[in-house]
Amino acid sequence: MKSRRTVSDWIIRMGKETRILLSAVLLAMGAIVTDTQVSIATAAAGHAAEAAGKDESAFDALVTRGAYLATIADCTGCHTAGAAHPAFGGGLAINSPFGTIYSTNITPDPETGIGRYSYEDFSRAVRGGIRKDGKWLYPAMPYPSFTAMSDEDARALYAYFMHGVKPVRHTPSQTRLPFPFNQRWTLKFWDLAFVEHKRFEPRADRGEKWNRGAYLVQALGHCGACHTPRGLAYQEKAYSETSSDYLTGALIDNWFAPELTGNTAAGLGRWTEEEIAAFLKTGHSGHTAAFGSMVAVIENSTQYLRQEDLDAVAHYLKSLPATGEKSSYNPRRTPAVIPAGMSRSEKPGAGIYSGFCAKCHRNEGSGKPPKFPPLSGSSIVLSENASSLIRLMLEGGKGPRTKTGPKPEKMPGYAERFTDREIAEVLTFIRNSWGNKAPPVTTRDVYLMREALNE
Repeated sequence: MKSRRTVSDWIIRMGKETRILLSAVLLAMGAIVTDTQVSIATAAAGHAAEAAGKDESAFDALVTRGAYLATIADCTGCHTAGAAHPAFGGGLAINSPFGTIYSTNITPDPETGIGRYSYEDFSRAVRGGIRKDGKWLYPAMPYPSFTAMSDEDARALYAYFMHGVKPVRHTPSQTRLPFPFNQRWTLKFWDLAFVEHKRFEPRADRGEKWNRGAYLVQALGHCGACHTPRGLAYQEKAYSETSSDYLTGALIDNWFAPELTGNTAAGLGRWTEEEIAAFLKTGHSGHTAAFGSMVAVIENSTQYLRQEDLDAVAHYLKSLPATGEKSSYNPRRTPAVIPAGMSRSEKPGAGIYSGFCAKCHRNEGSGKPPKFPPLSGSSIVLSENASSLIRLMLEGGKGPRTKTGPKPEKMPGYAERFTDREIAEVLTFIRNSWGNKAPPVTTRDVYLMREALNE
């Protein structure tokens, strides 16, 4: 901002002493300064100082806004290698089907970061997928979503990363994918085939709240990067609600990011807008608790969103129609179907549940919300893809730590205690008890997940 001001404007901003100096300079140059002229000069100086102050204040507000937008976009989630590493210094290892991709340094360091990026360079990278040197970015960087970002938000982000982030001199590990995935030039054709390079356009038939939520979900929040299924070329099958594939769930890094549609079993059909907003704020609700990658998203990003933005996101998600689903939930149905002559504990998986799960999740699967999530009617339990349940059973997990949510509880892992068959049985029992009805988990499902986690 200072570069656009004249030298005299900058001098005038320095206050009373500068005005005295300016008057002395004018006198030394032989200027005849009358009382009227001094009054005019003083008034002009005052107006210039006021304008300069407004410019400075506006720039600070732009940086602050950029910081908030970076939080919505969860930039730290990928570009910070961990709590012990400098913010935005890069180096986080991101697993992909093609190999490990390391995130870049996006601090304003001129040698190892983006300190030499102009706004145009920055915009082309963030919204176009092309680095300053002209090479294409791997779409692990969600530029296909960020391309919908407005010019105003892109400029605010640029101001923040250039003026609100501490430069870090750090060169992360280089991404070295095997051939042919190391040929970045081929990404141009991937981009041409799959990326919609257009800014978000509000829908005239929807209200301001809906449009704000749609923008946050589709662009800055890039929710589809995890929650929308991908095609054979690893492209997102959809980028907005105009497609029935949008936000219907996807397998990412051996976690199944659940669907966010209006389905009543595996989706958000039984959630209220208030419950969705509370979940994004605290990581807990009466329906479930955050797990896997979503824990970091809530800890780093969504818990800090303003309430009006949380409400807008929830409002938009609740507008998404239901799609076909194979699971169902009926709370009035018999808790569990048990053959005649067999006790409840003898049903496959029931004994393990009673001995190891019921203490927290209760015999009737109701849990103790928000501390321990219910399993009866849980959209995670009822998901057609049981990958997240299997991984949680094998590895365990821990809920998010937030400013307003409950203390995070840890679930133990049972990979060493139970066989693949036993884990399959207890999960099938859970998915078909207390009104739940979902496809069974097979021994092979558990075996394949165990192998994937051991790679």
